[in-house]
Amino acid sequence: MFSLTRYFSTLSFIFIALAGGLVGAYFESEAVRNAVFAVLTLLFLFQLLVVRRAQGILDQQSRALEAANRELDDRVKQRTRELEAEVIERRNAEARLDHLAHHDPLTGLPNRLMFIETLRHSLALAARGKRRLAVLFIDLDRFKEVNDTLGHGVGDELLIAVAHRLAGHLRSSDTLARLGGDEFVCILEDVNDSAEAGRVAEKLLGLLAQPFDILEHELFVSASIGICLYPDDGTDVDTLVRNADTAMYQAKAIGRGCSHFYSPEMTTYARERNRLEALLRKAIEANELAVHYQMKVSPDGRPTGAEALLRWYSAELGEVAPVRFIPLAEETGIIVPLGEWILRQVCRQMVAWRAAGLAIPKVSVNLSVKQIERIDIVALVRTVLAETNLDPAALELEITESVIMNIGNVLSILDRLHGLGVHLAIDDFGTGYSSLSYLGKLPVNTLKIDRAFVTGIGGRGDDEAIIRTILSLARSLGLTTVAEGVDQAHQVDFLRRLGCDEIQGYYFSQPQPADAFVAHWRRLSG
Repeated sequence: MFSLTRYFSTLSFIFIALAGGLVGAYFESEAVRNAVFAVLTLLFLFQLLVVRRAQGILDQQSRALEAANRELDDRVKQRTRELEAEVIERRNAEARLDHLAHHDPLTGLPNRLMFIETLRHSLALAARGKRRLAVLFIDLDRFKEVNDTLGHGVGDELLIAVAHRLAGHLRSSDTLARLGGDEFVCILEDVNDSAEAGRVAEKLLGLLAQPFDILEHELFVSASIGICLYPDDGTDVDTLVRNADTAMYQAKAIGRGCSHFYSPEMTTYARERNRLEALLRKAIEANELAVHYQMKVSPDGRPTGAEALLRWYSAELGEVAPVRFIPLAEETGIIVPLGEWILRQVCRQMVAWRAAGLAIPKVSVNLSVKQIERIDIVALVRTVLAETNLDPAALELEITESVIMNIGNVLSILDRLHGLGVHLAIDDFGTGYSSLSYLGKLPVNTLKIDRAFVTGIGGRGDDEAIIRTILSLARSLGLTTVAEGVDQAHQVDFLRRLGCDEIQGYYFSQPQPADAFVAHWRRLSG
């Protein structure tokens, strides 16, 4: 490092030496020379002190500058590390956002967006390589019942378990995605033919049929799978997904828990189904619905009551058969407002008949499983009875045996309905495999013998034996019996001999509008 003191000392020494030589040559007197040398020496010493002081200041400033430089270097290094950390964090955040944008947060599977991108890429590869691929649309059957009975926490854990089980049994080249709710979709790359896709679908159905242990619950689920193939059933993303979805609904329609391949006829069916659903949703406001009444009679032909049946006369479609729209209403949930509408209509009609002097003991109304699952049916019945001021004993509610066996809290619901004073009947009895010990606990008044057994009278001995057993069981439990679907005289004779309480069927009465029903009632009563 540069030293100002050393530089000045050297320069001053040279100067004094030169000056001494000049002084010695110029002044002859030794005293003068000594005085001059003394002055020069003092000047040198004074300047040396000044220079040393300046050197100290320079050294101090140099050290301060070095310290500032070191601090600045440290701050630059620290900021560089901070910037690198921020860059890494930003990249991680972007990666997390990208993952969230393309994956389902619950199961971690690809979501709809990533599925569409993957399928579009797979279609491009398949087109270039002239290969086939399959799209499987997977929908869990009756998943809503898990959420409704056990809670959404159990439902979420079940979805996670389903995703893990399915993903663990697919090839690495295949893609499993969750579209939302209980809907999954799978892309099978490079399949040889439809048979291979069908085998994969059956394998997945078999996996889902195995029990799931979820939060101390052993759950059994099934699924419906729709299958479509590229290029046979479509060449673009929208068409393939739509057709696989259509095939899935067909699988549900034929019984659930199975798979079904897409066919062009399904598109026509799906369009017709969508049109029918849209018209049905507007039917109440359009005043297209009507209630018909089918009479119930005693074995000797005296009228004892009636069953209310829904009829639909569409402005666009004409008369629509119940077998065509009732299952659709059940599947879509439209049955809930339809059920409330028919309940109000029947109660109002009963009050009007009684005001006109027509004493019909009771009219039965069917309750749907959707009404019991989705709304407080007890509160609805209580409200309608209060609004119409109908005697509760004049109303009978029919619930199918299968509903009773499949809804966990049905006993509590039936107890509360019975507490309102209404009559309760089990419809289609004998087809739902109910427990006889459980039957004794139900607060019901009536058993309705399913028409499937009635049609076997006179031809199938097993059906006659079942009817005898049901009638005997009902008598032992103190229940009224009704045989439905009675269309022939020999069926009436058989049921009369066995002591069936009431008979319902075309032999005595078809479902009729209110006015025609009243006229028929009065003829039979007279």
